[in-house]
Amino acid sequence: MFTIYPAIDLIDSKCVRLFQGDYDQSTIYGDDPVAIARSFFEQGAEWLHVVDLDGAKAGSPVNHDLITQMAAEVPINIEVGGGIRSIETVENYLNQGVKRVILGSSAISDPEFCKLALSCYPEAVAIGLDVKNGKVAVRGWLEVSDLSAADLAKRLIQEGARQFIYTDISRDGALQGANVVAAEQLADEIGKPVVVSGGVTTLEEITEMIGNRRVSGAIIGKALYTNQIALSDVIKAVKL
Repeated sequence: MFTIYPAIDLIDSKCVRLFQGDYDQSTIYGDDPVAIARSFFEQGAEWLHVVDLDGAKAGSPVNHDLITQMAAEVPINIEVGGGIRSIETVENYLNQGVKRVILGSSAISDPEFCKLALSCYPEAVAIGLDVKNGKVAVRGWLEVSDLSAADLAKRLIQEGARQFIYTDISRDGALQGANVVAAEQLADEIGKPVVVSGGVTTLEEITEMIGNRRVSGAIIGKALYTNQIALSDVIKAVKL
């Protein structure tokens, strides 16, 4: 089933959007992320994609309490990324109501931790493949590795990875449409469908993804906050 993930990115406990992953180009869209999460739930969303941008930069959770408050107060499935670099952090989130954690940088910087997390919680761990010029970016997109998304994904599949999120950083927050072609190519290479993120802009774009066996979902951020897409319309389209 195709899944829609409205996105909440957190800096200083506020809901923000970055432009192409640049922390210096951030726009604040709300100072009550819990209320925003509740609004997304009330519009029909079943999942929420939350990124602790402070945590991604710091290397450990910064907005942890706010995220677990969301999980406690809003009856929605939450996946969380940003600064998750230890099995204790994984377990802490999962024990406090978060349904899934997203590992990105640690898949490269600490492969043993990533392997452990996948072996312990295969259904509750997704891999975030954040790509810039064909290579995987790390540390909140502040650095670019020399690994391709496909090479990293293939290695992690051998260790138990089942869920992947593909983000083209150059499209993120730019409202220029997602790089679905690159996501499809990745899905073909690794033999698993991927969730598309970065630049999703129109309802038409999403309806074209629905039914595409190589794309299992879409993360929508800025287009929701700028009212270019109505979440309720997207949810209806998915359920048709």
